[in-house]
Amino acid sequence: MTEESSGPAAPSPTQIRRWRKYLADEIAEAKLYEDLARRKDGEERQILLGLAAAERRHQQHWRDLLGPHAERLPAPSVHRVLLGQLARIFGSVFILALAQRAEGDSPYSRDEDATRGMAADEEIHEEVIRALAARGREKLSGGFRAAVFGANDGLVSNFALIMGMGGTGVSATVVLLSGVAGLLAGALSMAAGEFISVRSQRELLDATRPTQATLRAAPDLDLDHNELVLVYRARGLSPEDAEHRALERLGIFECNCRPEMSHNPEEVADEYEAVGSAWTAAGSSFCFFAVGAIIPVLPYLLGAEGLSAVVISTVLVGLALMATGAVVGLLSGASPLTRGLRQLGIGLGAAAITYIIGSLLGVTVA
Repeated sequence: MTEESSGPAAPSPTQIRRWRKYLADEIAEAKLYEDLARRKDGEERQILLGLAAAERRHQQHWRDLLGPHAERLPAPSVHRVLLGQLARIFGSVFILALAQRAEGDSPYSRDEDATRGMAADEEIHEEVIRALAARGREKLSGGFRAAVFGANDGLVSNFALIMGMGGTGVSATVVLLSGVAGLLAGALSMAAGEFISVRSQRELLDATRPTQATLRAAPDLDLDHNELVLVYRARGLSPEDAEHRALERLGIFECNCRPEMSHNPEEVADEYEAVGSAWTAAGSSFCFFAVGAIIPVLPYLLGAEGLSAVVISTVLVGLALMATGAVVGLLSGASPLTRGLRQLGIGLGAAAITYIIGSLLGVTVA
């Protein structure tokens, strides 16, 4: 006689704890996407609601496994709690960048209790969030880019300048005046450079985008001898495609088979938005360079001197570099801590080199 099957083995306490944590995280993620969807409309709203629905499907999987243990769940992971709190403060681009990392770190692909479909869902969710975050990053380009890099440049360049001057052994007054001069010179230089850069980009767009000349001139062209074919060949079409496109413009064919070869006002507007305004970029760069450059000067403005001023300035700049690096990392979908430490290493490294050079020059002068 064979033993009767007793059914599937009961889950272990370790499994129950893990499943309960998964369920709590899935509930938090669904709520996050629902909260973000309330601040959106149109296609983005529907996409976020779709993600929330997928997270609810995952919740049901863990509820089915847990049975009576699905009540009074533990708190979600700290990362999920932080996301929910930040969503109430910052714009969705920051939250989506963090959510992208959360989806990419999903443990489902390594856990045999999660289905292969759930693991595949999480991979796809990361790509969806990546695409939504990319839209927000594009909107933040131009002035925001100038602001972030302006602040970083101000921090590093003026801190290095002050450390170099401090290393020579000159008085605190000389260091302070050098820092103020570096702030003004750097901020004006950054603003002028950003203005020229962005204005040049927009002028290049104007010069390279196709115009509507083909539409205006088409009615008066000779059907047998016209230069429309040359226009489209110059834009990259083969002789056969160029001939077909020219006949479209002349009204012989009704289709619009290669619209990318024509003027598209919406596409041009999108490119201009990505580049940003020259005045906005210049203003952001000036203001944020000045904000960054004033930080290493603050101890000297408040009367600190010698080694104490150097230490205070280093601490303040270090914190600021970590913050700006974290923001860049966050927006790029990378680890904020890694990017912050990288910025800190670069800034302190540059300052250490200039301090050593200043010390050598100070000894030489003496």
